[in-house]
Amino acid sequence: MDTHHALPDPERPARLLPSASAGSRRRIAIAVDLSDESAHAVSWAVRNYLRPGDAVVLLHVRPTSVLYGADWGAVDLSLPAGDDDAENGLAGSEESQRKMEEDFDAFTTSKAQDLAQPLVEAQIPFKIHIVKDHDMKERLCLEVERLGPSAVIMGSRGFGAARSVSKSRLGSVSDYCVHHCACPVVVVRYPDDGAGAGSGLDNGEAKKLDEGVELHLAPEEEQEYHDAAEEQKDA
Repeated sequence: MDTHHALPDPERPARLLPSASAGSRRRIAIAVDLSDESAHAVSWAVRNYLRPGDAVVLLHVRPTSVLYGADWGAVDLSLPAGDDDAENGLAGSEESQRKMEEDFDAFTTSKAQDLAQPLVEAQIPFKIHIVKDHDMKERLCLEVERLGPSAVIMGSRGFGAARSVSKSRLGSVSDYCVHHCACPVVVVRYPDDGAGAGSGLDNGEAKKLDEGVELHLAPEEEQEYHDAAEEQKDA
């Protein structure tokens, strides 16, 4: 599902910018996982990286099953239990699953819109790009290749990444994107991260923009990407 927001470009001073002409239009992707770390990355981008004329894509990979998203917020993921479900059997289970999927879609869209508030307040044009896949890392790189942004900004770790071994969170995802994305990747550390926490990267791979922020250049060789769910259309 794509939510388009056409907001006017204001006259505002350039901030921390790459060396390019002020009038050139860039498309910047910000990969988000609906966590506080992603919210911090969006706010950092507005304060320090984005400039007049930029257009932003908030890129989110939503799990294919709502069960994978059980830690994302106050969404009732429980299946209703009762005589009706027992009588209706599979039909009732499918209806319950459909309802959960719809609720989680609505929750995901709402959270993504909340993350976009710094962009709204700064009057930076953006769209929210949400796709469904079970493999966040591979699908992020695939979508980055397809959308063709000038750079990708993401948090150094996602919600719970330091406390969980889940492979679908930005702690491991940021490492993967640094090595596989076809454009530069800016990794923004969350304030409570220690030096190098959650990144797993060699110091020689990154050019520091400021304390807690790393710019990773795209690898020179071409990468080949495979859609983990080619038959599944973008939501």
